Amino acid sequence: MINVIGLGYIGLPTALMMASHGVEVVGTDYNKELVATLNAGKTTFEEKGLDELFQNAVNAGIKFTTEYQVTDTYIVSVPTPYDKDSKKIDACYVNAAVKDVMKVCPKGATVVIESTVSPGTIDKFVRPVIEENGFVIGKDINLVHAPERIIPGNMVYELLHNNRTIGADDKAIGEKIKNLYASFCQGEIVVTDIKTAEMTKVVENTFRDINIAFANELAKICRSDNMDVYEIIRIANKHPRVNILTPGPGVGGHCISVDPWFLVGDYPGLANIILAARKINDSMPDFVLERIANIMKENNMTDVSRVGFYGLTYKENVDDMRESPTLQMLASMERHLCGNSVKVYDPYIKKDVVPNQMHDLDEFLNAVDFVVLLVGHNEIKENMDKLKGKIVLDTRKICDLEGTYRL
Repeated sequence: MINVIGLGYIGLPTALMMASHGVEVVGTDYNKELVATLNAGKTTFEEKGLDELFQNAVNAGIKFTTEYQVTDTYIVSVPTPYDKDSKKIDACYVNAAVKDVMKVCPKGATVVIESTVSPGTIDKFVRPVIEENGFVIGKDINLVHAPERIIPGNMVYELLHNNRTIGADDKAIGEKIKNLYASFCQGEIVVTDIKTAEMTKVVENTFRDINIAFANELAKICRSDNMDVYEIIRIANKHPRVNILTPGPGVGGHCISVDPWFLVGDYPGLANIILAARKINDSMPDFVLERIANIMKENNMTDVSRVGFYGLTYKENVDDMRESPTLQMLASMERHLCGNSVKVYDPYIKKDVVPNQMHDLDEFLNAVDFVVLLVGHNEIKENMDKLKGKIVLDTRKICDLEGTYRL
């Protein structure tokens, strides 16, 4: 039996995928309401293919509980935030989960850390927790790191098809865990040491962050001299070895916007390009607010309450708001637009999470004169005609209406 600890955006799909492929799984989470929802037959977030996967796992016998299980394999998939001052990882959730595992696990068990961590985190934080509980690593407890590699909006497909990395002290244990993930994973599964696995995952997201930052900095440069950044990128990308990304309002989610800070915090003075990229991407929400203010002036518009932000999530067609550029913009409204009375709407966010949030597209559009497109949900792409007659700032390059403003 596999006990998956943490049933959030990563842990739940992992548990469901294993269960639906013949592995006996019990999912554990401290959140009683979340567990109750799952036991009532409902998923806890929206994701393409998740409901069908959930039903398959339930039919296969998956169980959900707040209790840790006595078993031989644990997969820890809990959040890993970072300290915004020091830029270093906060391993408190991983530590707490491992401590609770140590209370019930038998000797010979394997603990798999699936949470994304910075290089050396398992050495600094996880090993001491295990040893403090009287276990000898490699003899009483086996330790493995298997970082997740999936993205909201495409989780089910990527769980099946993405390559995986397994880091282990003992190659034989690594191969055993590789076989567990091979029960569903059709991609290549590489076995290496733990620290290499830690570094590889963080490097992947940092590479993406740096490339996004280049596109965003281009947008700023081109705006300063009245050039069309999208046309410049289109032409430059015709070169066979150039692939510049599309600029946007900032970087959100719990991977690209967070993981690079681990390297900045752990390697001060060395992670210089990484730090510059983080600063550029973190500056984009303020850049968008400045753009909004200038467009309002250009159109003799003074009523901020007639401005509407379309999109609260960090990417299209998901309900994940973690670190979203929109939330960052709303936090800065007082400084840039003298108030936070903008209207906000997102079809994926059903509950009120911010002031002046609306829950119907037509009502939202009727209440505003200036629409800022911050997320490219399919809903708005299919209703572009409803934006006619509005002032539109498109931060995602999805609107082709004449007169549309861009970054």
